[in-house]
Amino acid sequence: MFDISSIGFVDILPFIAVGFVAQIVDGALGMAFGVLTQTMLVAVLGVPPATASASVHLVEVFTTGASGASHIFHRNVDWRLFWRLVPTGVLGGVAGAYLLSSIDASAAKPFVMAYLTLIGFYLLYKAVRHNPKPHLEDPKATAPLALAGGFLDAAGGGGWGPVVTSNLLVQGSDPRKTVGTVNSAEFLLTLSVSITFLATLGLSAFTHAVIGLIIGGVAAAPFGAILAKRMRPRVLLGAVSIVLIATSIFSIVKAWPIF
Repeated sequence: MFDISSIGFVDILPFIAVGFVAQIVDGALGMAFGVLTQTMLVAVLGVPPATASASVHLVEVFTTGASGASHIFHRNVDWRLFWRLVPTGVLGGVAGAYLLSSIDASAAKPFVMAYLTLIGFYLLYKAVRHNPKPHLEDPKATAPLALAGGFLDAAGGGGWGPVVTSNLLVQGSDPRKTVGTVNSAEFLLTLSVSITFLATLGLSAFTHAVIGLIIGGVAAAPFGAILAKRMRPRVLLGAVSIVLIATSIFSIVKAWPIF
């Protein structure tokens, strides 16, 4: 575990900035906090994948708690959908965290990201062709989706938002309610994953970066919920698609050395 007394403000300032920006995006669009922060820790700072995932999920306990509370305050949460996502999402997250603590489970990540890239282009198409008064539908495939999203989030270093949010939108769910519900459900997922990492890796898995990421992420959490509430469905859907495409393609490039 890091020594708090030896950490200066200058040391954590870059992480505060990253946490703030990542949470603004995540809170407004329902994805990207884990992808952005995990990428920085692994690709830029050389932190091992399991350690980086453990640190990011510990941070997300605070950021998703603050973000979820803000979304609840702004009435962005569909509680029926929330309780359909949480049980299998938590189960998948615990399984993914346990697997990542034992072996490298990232081999399938490029293929998942390729799938999400296609989903991103489909959502972009829907945004361009968006009906001002869309016919919203209650999503059907929620439990398997949450299971896959939770597993990939813990084992692959980010995946709950991209997998769950994007697929719920494809099924015709309300963009604002989807973003708010997925963000709120993520709190229970990240709490479970963090406990699993703590039990399997110990306190040494958490780096000093978590302090800066927590400060920046919690400070930004209320603004993301406000943006999600005020953005028009067409704009929100388009923004989700662009972020999904960009982060997925970047993850593919980082995962395959041939690039």
